[in-house]
Amino acid sequence: MPSRRYLYLTAFAGGLVSLAVEMAASHLLRPYFGSSNLVWAPLIGLILLYLTAGYFIGGRWADRSPRPATLYQIVAWAAFLVGLVPFAARPVLTTVHLDAAGFDIAVLLGSFAAVLLLFSLPVTLLGCVSPFIIRLALADVRSAGRVAGRVYAISTAGSFAGTFLPLLLLALGCGTRDTFVLLALLLLLVALGGLALSRPRLLLIYLWLPLLLLLLAFSKRGQPVRSPDGLIFETESPYNYIQVLADADGCRRLLLDDGAGVQSVYCPDPFRPLGVWDYFLVVPYFNPPPYPPERVAGVAIVGLAAGTVARQYTAVYGPLPIDGAEIDPAIVRVGREYFALDDLPNLRVFVADGRYFLSRSDRRYTVIVVDAYRATYIPSHLATVEFFRLAREHLTDDGVLAVNVAHARGDYRLVESLAGTLAQVFPAVHVVAVPESFNTVVVGTVRPTAPTDLAANLPLLDGRPLLASTARQAAANLLPLSPGGLVFTDDHPLAELLTDAMVVDFALDSSRR
Repeated sequence: MPSRRYLYLTAFAGGLVSLAVEMAASHLLRPYFGSSNLVWAPLIGLILLYLTAGYFIGGRWADRSPRPATLYQIVAWAAFLVGLVPFAARPVLTTVHLDAAGFDIAVLLGSFAAVLLLFSLPVTLLGCVSPFIIRLALADVRSAGRVAGRVYAISTAGSFAGTFLPLLLLALGCGTRDTFVLLALLLLLVALGGLALSRPRLLLIYLWLPLLLLLLAFSKRGQPVRSPDGLIFETESPYNYIQVLADADGCRRLLLDDGAGVQSVYCPDPFRPLGVWDYFLVVPYFNPPPYPPERVAGVAIVGLAAGTVARQYTAVYGPLPIDGAEIDPAIVRVGREYFALDDLPNLRVFVADGRYFLSRSDRRYTVIVVDAYRATYIPSHLATVEFFRLAREHLTDDGVLAVNVAHARGDYRLVESLAGTLAQVFPAVHVVAVPESFNTVVVGTVRPTAPTDLAANLPLLDGRPLLASTARQAAANLLPLSPGGLVFTDDHPLAELLTDAMVVDFALDSSRR
């Protein structure tokens, strides 16, 4: 018969695994759906719903079979099903991702709900644990409140630990798959110990559960989470699911999370046009003419990724001082190994949040580039009046701030709001639509400037083909948008919510087509 202390240990382990599964679930879904609010909201909601069902079922089950052996069989099956989740999920997630790519809202929501059903049975069984333990630990009805309070306090303490455990495991190099398996084995250890204390004969029957999980884990070791064409490397970090793809022409691409957008590109030819990154090269020429390339004296990059912007600036302008901030150390390591980041001796890399980096910087820059997207989302704290004031303090008298912003088909609400926010800090704001993409570059200048200044500076760029061609395209794609919409502040950081609304509207519009 397990002691009351062992029951409390079970409560702690059950609470730990419950929250750890929720955190690990977000990492499991991240390569296919990203990590936006639209993913977190239904994930948290359904997990809570499953736990609620478990509390109800567990209380009735405990009254009908108030035996420790029953409890530990429930715990054993809950643990086993937790361990099976990543192996059962991959074929479902692959199918769902392909369906969701069309932005059909009915398929997207239906398939996503089906994916979350992977967690219904294990999490419901985990919810059964605490009420069952209260029933077994209760010796006298007069102490019911004290026993229930203690069990839920211990379980919640376990949940607190479980919030951080997946991040720790990922930081130690365990992938999402192994994280689920380790959580399952931890809980199985507690379950088998409980069976050994209550019904030793049952222990022999359940020994196959951890053995099967270990067999699955070793058989799948080394297999990619997703395997698009050209994959040469993948890894996971607490921040991102990271993939590197090699193209037939020798270029490499960095993909994060759901792979919907390319975060960095490396090509052997440093002067090859690369799309949105090229446009950051020409933002200094929004200054009044004449503004020759020699005036560009230093660059800061918030959202360095694997260093595409830094490499292009070095190729075009020479070894000018560049500071780059990247919050994910794993991306920096990938940049050094696969994107020739170490070939830039003029680049100082700071592994830090971009806002924290700027607040600690002692330099002033001609250009500050903000390209810190996570899928379609700008981190809210990098899109506020307060952040832009901080950035302006680190710009020279002819400095320019450039922000990469997404828009949907004909929907420029986020662009207009960001331009309006920039206009609270900078005397002039310009918007350039990047052709054949959903990207826009919003530019704020320290000096008063006019849209025609870019075209007026074109003759000074004739000796630099990439600069000249990109500047001509930028001048031809200036948007006559008036700054407006919402103004983002630290007190009202609404950029992510506005992006959510744009994504939903885009999906609804696509489903009607």
